[in-house]
Amino acid sequence: MYGFVEKKSERAEAYAVYNEVVPAGKPWSFELAAGQVLRIVDIEGNQAVDTTFYSLEHPEDHYSAIATIVAQENIYLTTGSVLRAESGAPLLEIVADTTGRHDTLGGCCSSQSNTVRYAREKIYMHNCRDSFMLEMATKRADLIGKRDLAPNINFFMNVPVTPEGDLWFDDGVSAGGRYVEMKALAPVLVLVSNCPQLNNPCNAYNPTPVRMLVWDD
Repeated sequence: MYGFVEKKSERAEAYAVYNEVVPAGKPWSFELAAGQVLRIVDIEGNQAVDTTFYSLEHPEDHYSAIATIVAQENIYLTTGSVLRAESGAPLLEIVADTTGRHDTLGGCCSSQSNTVRYAREKIYMHNCRDSFMLEMATKRADLIGKRDLAPNINFFMNVPVTPEGDLWFDDGVSAGGRYVEMKALAPVLVLVSNCPQLNNPCNAYNPTPVRMLVWDD
């Protein structure tokens, strides 16, 4: 799978300073100090976890798909990938990965994209953009707002690029218990929508919970 080599973590769950399950379709946020490690666990398999990051020192400097892809010269993320901000500053590094496929191009689902991709009557459906904005408004309004949303990472989501340059939302390649782990290289705010999508196979048409663990390392 594009040269992917599985890298497991040696961190034990018992020593995590934070350990919570995020229900299917729900948002989540957390402030990571520099040096802390975040693990996202795909509990049941094939759950897309829409995720973005903001510098806590400069909240307007959010995760940038373009800066990340250009710096590593690869659209795929895995162990060793450095997630960068718009300024180019490194925010986090992926230090363990047991899946090897995380989408950097598809962005998050929204009421508008649901109607364009699927059907007009899908406009009412729960979506990641709304989850992001709800989490911002209820917990992080002092730091970020709607204008700070930008293309995000979809952890565990399989979106191959065709030879013609098109994106294809394909069946997931993850499985129950697989995870991705990343170390904060600076103080960062993590913003997550545990994707509620029911219209494409990114969640196997069945959104499921994920587990979030944090270590002080």
